[in-house]
Amino acid sequence: MPGSLPRSPDALGESRASSPDRPDTRGGSVDLDAIGVGFSRKAMAYDARLRTHPVDIWARGQIRRLVVDALRPGAAILEINAGTGADAAYLAALGFRVHATDIAAGMVAAIRQKIEATRSPESFTAEIRAYSQLAGVPGAPYDLVLSNFGGLNCTDSLGPVARGIAGVLGSGGLAVLVVMPPLCPWEHVQILRGHRATATRRWRRGGVLANIEGVGVRTWYHPPGRVAAAFGPDFRVREIRSLCLFAPALLLERFPLRHPRLTRLGMWLDERLGGLWPFRAMGDFCVITLEYRPRRPPR
Repeated sequence: MPGSLPRSPDALGESRASSPDRPDTRGGSVDLDAIGVGFSRKAMAYDARLRTHPVDIWARGQIRRLVVDALRPGAAILEINAGTGADAAYLAALGFRVHATDIAAGMVAAIRQKIEATRSPESFTAEIRAYSQLAGVPGAPYDLVLSNFGGLNCTDSLGPVARGIAGVLGSGGLAVLVVMPPLCPWEHVQILRGHRATATRRWRRGGVLANIEGVGVRTWYHPPGRVAAAFGPDFRVREIRSLCLFAPALLLERFPLRHPRLTRLGMWLDERLGGLWPFRAMGDFCVITLEYRPRRPPR
């Protein structure tokens, strides 16, 4: 996370449901105002890194491929904590119907610029909306809900998020959730360099306070099993796989430039071993794919 933590997740998709132009401060231990301000300030830097950093480009490509391969042409996608909308724009360009949400006004402004560039406002839309407040989201039911690169790590209350996602998915729909787990060897070995805070931050109870452009945002690290359990029996685990376990973690910004061959080898190993036990539950990120099969038909 940036600042005191070297790397940040994508912006949390939370806002006031009753007033879509102003973030809400409700959210228990989650400071939604801080999240909105911090990630709005960071919006300008996101797209630049996504275009230039080799591990970011590769990792995002892995998730996009997973989403595209799982859906029929023209399927409907809801992206929560969508950041600047890089993934949403990519998927919309492939012919999917995409609705992107985020708490940060700066992020949503960037998404709307991409919508204007595509000239497809009917199939690519955006709004400020809480991922804990998905009731009434336009366009439901969706075929897939995407939460990319650690958005869910900005909350310790996964149950309301799970219920909201269940409410907007059709039967057989998928939730693709990319979370930061407690085990990340790339971070843990930083203790050998004297960086104890970075090496142990994922293990701290109560989360850690990340510095997002001068704003403190609390972050929690979720084991994949805990995430799946929070979604309950109506969701079946289709796949869990690691991302950036062998490939360098995203906090190591200069490593891929200094060691390109080792980086490519790590990517190759991630692609082949990341879905296998015990590797799938550790890494910089874990990609959890859940299938919604409600035991009772929705009312």
